Amino acid sequence: MYCDAVAEWSVLLASLDPIASSATPDAVAAYGRDVRLRFLAIGGLAVLALCSLLLDVVTGPSSMSPLTVLQGVFDPSSLTTAQQAIVWQVRLPYALMAMMVGAALALAGAEMQTVLNNPLASPFTLGVSSAASFGASLAIVLGVGASFIGADWLVPLNAFVFAFGSVLALQALARMKGSGVENIVLFGIALVFAFNALTALVQFLSSAEALQQLVFWTMGSLSRATWGNVGALAVVLAVVAPFSLLSSRGLTALRLGEDRAMSFGVDVKRLRFLSLLRVSLLSATAVAFVGAIGFIGLVGPHIARLLVGEDHRFFLPASILAGAVIMSLASAASKIIVPGVLMPVGIVTAVIGVPVFLVLIFRNGGRA
Repeated sequence: MYCDAVAEWSVLLASLDPIASSATPDAVAAYGRDVRLRFLAIGGLAVLALCSLLLDVVTGPSSMSPLTVLQGVFDPSSLTTAQQAIVWQVRLPYALMAMMVGAALALAGAEMQTVLNNPLASPFTLGVSSAASFGASLAIVLGVGASFIGADWLVPLNAFVFAFGSVLALQALARMKGSGVENIVLFGIALVFAFNALTALVQFLSSAEALQQLVFWTMGSLSRATWGNVGALAVVLAVVAPFSLLSSRGLTALRLGEDRAMSFGVDVKRLRFLSLLRVSLLSATAVAFVGAIGFIGLVGPHIARLLVGEDHRFFLPASILAGAVIMSLASAASKIIVPGVLMPVGIVTAVIGVPVFLVLIFRNGGRA
């Protein structure tokens, strides 16, 4: 993987250098073919994302046919009042939230894996989701949170604060003198165990009603998706994603190692700090609205890496689309696995992610 990254970066430099370009026409031609294939792969993922979004919208327990639902999306007046409520207040917000949560978590996972130089890094495995679960548990069970916030926003706000705080803790450790990537990963794992233990303590002290709500939240669910939540996450994603793409060359160089990246003129400390800041905003916002969704930030980037390689100009957009596809398909599957029952989508993503996670562990065991 690192050899591939070296080759890609070397060819990229050659393509930007007229002298090197004239000396290596075959390499530049091969690079051009690779670029076209990568654009084709990204285009294919975009088509899959659109298809999975439509599948998610037309899937559900109601008796409406898929054609009726699609017609209602483009012409709401063709539906009855009840059907309009189902399509526009339930299915569309759910489907759009699923797609954007998948995109946000996959982008966060892609940047985490790069700046921490660890293929197993993701918001779920480094404690962000666990911190959000603890924050939500305080709001659900004990009512702890900002008193001036309405009840509908208390749980997501508490979850966001704790998730954001966990990544800020990772950032603080990353900026400490002498702290390596290994220490950051180990600290993230420690956060997972610590917040899981605290959440279990809150569950032990909770009432039966609060416990049911908390357990459902920790499983990850789209049932709280509203147009307001969709808009908030869309704004965060629209603001953060362009800055990630602008950092793509530096992130590609970082895959070659810190020393090589610095030799290319990359400010590694600044790059890592800004990247973790973006990760904190993306993951904390996504997890705050839908609960603990595991493995999207792990699986999405690895699928993208298999399709387009390590060049982050292509890897980051592919990760966004791959995460959106996986989450949309998981959302659709959660509606049809048990007819008439909407399963927590976090269960479905775990079923998908656990086998991939185990494969990654065994593949990287020799380098761990």
